[in-house]
Amino acid sequence: MTKKTEYSCSTCSTVWQKRGETNCWCKDPEKRSPKPAYCPTENHNDIIDESFDLYDGNSGDAMIARVATRVEGMCYQPVPGSDAVNARWTRVEDTIAFAKLMKYKKIGIATCIGLLDETNRLADILRAQEFTPLSVCCKAGSIDKGKLGVDEKDKVRPLTFEPACNPVAQARLMNRAETDMNIIVGLCVGHDMLFSKYSEAPVTTLVVKDRVTGHNPVSVLYGQNFYYKRLQTQPVDVGE
Repeated sequence: MTKKTEYSCSTCSTVWQKRGETNCWCKDPEKRSPKPAYCPTENHNDIIDESFDLYDGNSGDAMIARVATRVEGMCYQPVPGSDAVNARWTRVEDTIAFAKLMKYKKIGIATCIGLLDETNRLADILRAQEFTPLSVCCKAGSIDKGKLGVDEKDKVRPLTFEPACNPVAQARLMNRAETDMNIIVGLCVGHDMLFSKYSEAPVTTLVVKDRVTGHNPVSVLYGQNFYYKRLQTQPVDVGE
């Protein structure tokens, strides 16, 4: 029988709001909430167990999984006399801690041209933390968008020279430099996918591009019942 693949872990948010825990995250496993019908743990335990087996041993995947878990624990600090914990590290600090524990030295930064200043600040921090940062801008090569077959009307400024982003080149330049790890800083949707696909080193994202919210896309989710209600009632217009 074909197993259902209508995964919907997001709807467990209602369980969390009521109980402060779900079936997969609970303080007392003996009193955990029941699994909902759509739960992947209920219907696809074969994949979950096989995937977890990859974290056993000394493979690259296993090392990343273990170090990431250690960093997750280090990101919090206990509150004396309480079972509560406080977050203590920013994403920049998380990234630095992970790279140090993985013993990485050479760190690539795939940056949007609109965030060169932020990338320079990041590079300064990485150098201060005894890493060797390398950065490659999305517009490296300065090849006009027209060579992609893009119509002039689809440029930001039609009838002007406008270089295309080249995320595959960014990745391959990092590969040639033999970076240990690469950081995405503000690449466009889609360009980030191509960079991650072609990068030989592990990739993490530090900055997610959002031109309207100051690169804080989660703010749209917080405001969707008012300012961004249109996202639930109106299709996003992409033209023909």
